[in-house]
Amino acid sequence: MEFLLYVMSGALVGLIVGITGIGGGSLMTPLLLLFGIPPHIAVGTDLLYASITKASGVVAHHKQKTIKWSITLLMVVGSIPSAIITGIILSAFFDDYQHYTGIITTNLGVMLVVTAVLLLFRKRLQLFAENQANLNKSSWLQANRAGITVFMGIILGIFVTLSSVGAGAIGTVVLLILYPYLRSIQIVGTDLAHAVPLTLVGGLVHLSLGNVDYALLGALLVGSIPAIHFGTKIGSHLPENLLRNILAALLLILGVKYIVF
Repeated sequence: MEFLLYVMSGALVGLIVGITGIGGGSLMTPLLLLFGIPPHIAVGTDLLYASITKASGVVAHHKQKTIKWSITLLMVVGSIPSAIITGIILSAFFDDYQHYTGIITTNLGVMLVVTAVLLLFRKRLQLFAENQANLNKSSWLQANRAGITVFMGIILGIFVTLSSVGAGAIGTVVLLILYPYLRSIQIVGTDLAHAVPLTLVGGLVHLSLGNVDYALLGALLVGSIPAIHFGTKIGSHLPENLLRNILAALLLILGVKYIVF
């Protein structure tokens, strides 16, 4: 029964991801916690789950030439080392998972709140970035965007490893603000190309710490992979903006819950 429940959970999250494009991490980890999965297992398993489910998307975007690999590389230069260092710190300074469970849940709450806010204000942020780029092409952000991209990669490497949330939603907004000239499909492809190695390395970090449940991972993949493809097909027939707002509100509530409690 548990295996079937996790398959259905994977299908539900996959369907929502396919319809709305909202990252699976922001949905899957809180769902697993509601099922009583320990935070360290939920995060570690979800990171590997995310890397596998996102990989096919990277292949598709690469074929369509919608990935700006130079930008992806800048983010990776920051995120991969910081993800590894985060894992080393967890291993070196904490005797076992019980001593860093509070850190994981607090970071999860923070990242859920940030993700929810960015989802609600994404269009306004995009318009702001475009207006700034049009008014002042030599703004401080544009002049220093390479360094800022690496720095944001460092931040994402830390927080994604600790929470499994943010590689998609937050990474996308970073690209929208720093590279407003990119087409939407290029934003998605470039962010996805960064999310795969980041979640993979984050997942391997947790794997080395013993924080991955293989049976759970398999069940989630069985349910989610076909559901994602189905969701993308029916997404155009559903009120995507309404669903995004509802999910953003839900993530905001869950985020506050994990921060406060």
